[in-house]
Amino acid sequence: MDGANLAIGLAALTAIATTAGGTLAIRSRDHLHLILGLSAGLLLGLVAFDLLPEVFELNENTFGNVPVVSLAFVAGFLALHIAEKIFGSHEPAESHYGHAHDHSVNIAGTLGAIAMGGHVFLDGVALGLAFKVSNALGAAVFIAILFHAFSDGLNTVSLLIKSGHWTKRAILLLGLDAVMRISGAALGSYVIISDPTLAIYLAMFAGFVIYLATSHILPEAHSRHPSRLTIFATILGVLAMWLIVGNIGIK
Repeated sequence: MDGANLAIGLAALTAIATTAGGTLAIRSRDHLHLILGLSAGLLLGLVAFDLLPEVFELNENTFGNVPVVSLAFVAGFLALHIAEKIFGSHEPAESHYGHAHDHSVNIAGTLGAIAMGGHVFLDGVALGLAFKVSNALGAAVFIAILFHAFSDGLNTVSLLIKSGHWTKRAILLLGLDAVMRISGAALGSYVIISDPTLAIYLAMFAGFVIYLATSHILPEAHSRHPSRLTIFATILGVLAMWLIVGNIGIK
């Protein structure tokens, strides 16, 4: 299977991760904090040990005596933060348990899920572009997107279920998630850009991932169970990714 078809196929699988995240949020409340802690650690390790070294190799340019990809990384982090402040962000899934099923919760969940369409398209583009560099980098980006999709599922699907509207509308929103990532992956697979430009885009994607891990996944992990086990799970995730990248090897 060539890189383009592989990227598109893997993008389709992320819709399953979104559904799984929402389902797990409902069925595994007592252990969800450990899964989220582990996920955050895996994402942090993936960005630090695989994505960032790759982008520094692809682009060695500097601006103001600072690597351009470092600026892109910070820009990605801040762009997502600012966008959430302007357009609204996903509430931690666990924080809503036991709340009334009011109209505002329903609107927030639906709008949050619709807004997700924009950034999942960019996820797909990153996946397609990464596979153009190598299957190894593509696999690394896929892992990041998989956990991102899982987190989105926790925040959107579970909110829709709790608001009493897990119906055709929710299924359509999951379909939107799949279509947008597949469309992005298709575009990223066939668009032609230089390695330095690709590095800037992937560095911004890494900034997105770090923002999600630190501002969504970790706070959500500690929202109901601020335990040492959660911290241990995060550290375990970082160590696991270190072993995967450094010894077993994604590369």
